[in-house]
Amino acid sequence: MSRLLLETLTLSTVLKCTPHDGCALLLRVQASLTLHERLRGLEACSTSLYTQETQCQSVRVPRVSRQLQARQQLQVHFNCFQVSVAQHLHVTLRTIPHFCGVQLDQQYLVEAGKLHYWVDRRHKAILAQVPATFRRLDYYVRLCLRWFTCEDAGAPVLVTANSSSRTVSLPYSQVLPCLCLEGWAAAPDAVRVQVCPFEDDTEVLWDAIRYHPGSQALSWEPACPVSGQVSLCWRLGPSGPCQDLQYSSRPAQGIVQYPLVDTQPQLCLKFSTNLGSRVRCPFQQRGFPALLTSRHACVSEGSHSFLPANQHSRPDPFLQPQPKGWWPPQGLVPG
Repeated sequence: MSRLLLETLTLSTVLKCTPHDGCALLLRVQASLTLHERLRGLEACSTSLYTQETQCQSVRVPRVSRQLQARQQLQVHFNCFQVSVAQHLHVTLRTIPHFCGVQLDQQYLVEAGKLHYWVDRRHKAILAQVPATFRRLDYYVRLCLRWFTCEDAGAPVLVTANSSSRTVSLPYSQVLPCLCLEGWAAAPDAVRVQVCPFEDDTEVLWDAIRYHPGSQALSWEPACPVSGQVSLCWRLGPSGPCQDLQYSSRPAQGIVQYPLVDTQPQLCLKFSTNLGSRVRCPFQQRGFPALLTSRHACVSEGSHSFLPANQHSRPDPFLQPQPKGWWPPQGLVPG
């Protein structure tokens, strides 16, 4: 028996709603095959990969059809399987009787419906469309900042089932990679769907640098979760490499702060993540706060030492990149 007897297996999710029973999520199974005189029918089985629970349905092919329409293509529609959101299923299609090697398999993840959206950068708004799966249900949509949980970035908007428009506009104030669009049905224990339109726009994270004249501290606080390291570095030229200052590396978690920092334009911050390295030199920017007098910062393990300097002085050698083993500089002992 040719393995090409079974041609395609198509799976899709539909929502069935009735006035008395409410709405149920169903898996629709469709198949196409080539008729054969020995083929009596088809069987489709759906198995949950988590619980191993299996549901099967079969469709019979009349004997007269097999004989008259042999080698003709046939479309088969099975009754729907009842499923739930986020189920991971393994669906198998077999012949009746089962011919060795003639079988189609497919894995399927039951989704809660995809959110479709458009970004209007001119008006700083995200237009979201309620998934067609939930067209007969009330549906919530909101913007949130995804940290450990997705924190509110605006009030949820309720789109009722009888609304003339199933599209809503959600304004945003800043483009952030962790700014996400979240939607869920207005039903108990509804699964929430998230999509983050700006997840590739990470450059804005490295610009969140502040200088505090009172404490002479240079700080960076990311607006989104970042995994990596932050360090001070020294850049000798506009396009040259930025060499790390020893003992200045910090985990990129929460607020990273360096006290008593000299406001030299060559002093920069380096951000190292799995996407590569980014360097920001804030004191090269016109208008970035800087003191008329400042102090040099020596970053040591667990302590900081400093020497007075004026605005136009060149950093002492101990602030510039040195080979390993240079610490402490001569005449200066960490406190």
